[in-house]
Amino acid sequence: MRVRIPAQITPQEAAALQRRFAPLVKETSEFSKSVSTIVGCDATYILGMTIATAVSVDYNTLSIRHIKTIKEETTFPYIPGLLGFREGPAVLRAIRTLKPTSYVCMVDGHGLAHPRRFGLACLVGLALDRPTIGVAKNLLYGSVKGGRVVDGDGRTLAELITLPGGRKTIYVSVGHRISLSDAVEVVKHCLTPQGLLPIRLAHDEVTKRKWQIKRSNQVFS
Repeated sequence: MRVRIPAQITPQEAAALQRRFAPLVKETSEFSKSVSTIVGCDATYILGMTIATAVSVDYNTLSIRHIKTIKEETTFPYIPGLLGFREGPAVLRAIRTLKPTSYVCMVDGHGLAHPRRFGLACLVGLALDRPTIGVAKNLLYGSVKGGRVVDGDGRTLAELITLPGGRKTIYVSVGHRISLSDAVEVVKHCLTPQGLLPIRLAHDEVTKRKWQIKRSNQVFS
């Protein structure tokens, strides 16, 4: 089942949609174990615009296949816990412009490790109906116990992974149609000395585009 994000939505309506959609998230793997492509996504903001990049990477070699970046007007405010409604439309458009097939999506944001169990990765996963992994740099909800993030009932929401170099930790959670153990396996496979490759490539590209826009605006202002 695919979900759609309404073009105009209030924060209260967005939170209600998260509660409504959360039960649709599947925590079991529904894809071939012979993964061929990983799509990494990231987004940033500048001058009232959202810039989003999607990068497809060969799963076996971690070589870049395609990169697509789009920009569009930012229409939803920044509210912790509702990032999906701010970044989601642009991220989804970047992925769809990429036109990948037979892929697992990796999103810079939380999945089930969210107060309403419906972070950006869940929204992207349900909108695309594709296996999706949430990878976040900071804890949003729950508490850390024994290398995992758990909620008040002790349910596991995410697993912690230390990046190469041992200085940074990321939080891996289910977005949709993948088990947490498989999500962790995919993420570990994509780790390089430079970090989590699909996400890092997308981050580097949106950052480059952001500074290009900023420099251009300074020249013509």
